[in-house]
Amino acid sequence: MNKYELMYIIDASATDEEREAFIDKVQNMVLKAGGTVDTLDKIGLKKFAYPINYKNEGYYVLMNFQAEPSLPNEMESKMAIMDHFVRSLFIKK
Repeated sequence: MNKYELMYIIDASATDEEREAFIDKVQNMVLKAGGTVDTLDKIGLKKFAYPINYKNEGYYVLMNFQAEPSLPNEMESKMAIMDHFVRSLFIKK
């Protein structure tokens, strides 16, 4: 298993319940694939350096996890079609 760091942004217009549901879905993707979530840091609302999809701020979440090498690609494609998703960045540690 490899160690990864995932930073993703949720749309600022999402309600607290929608935001928590999104975070739980992403976390469950790792757990269902047999990985482990080491840390989950909800950074909060931040302004963007430039507008993304006509939005100026988003809710940032940082997650460190361990998983098989194929999981980040699967997660990225699944997250791209989820509601309230803005951007993500996977880093292999």
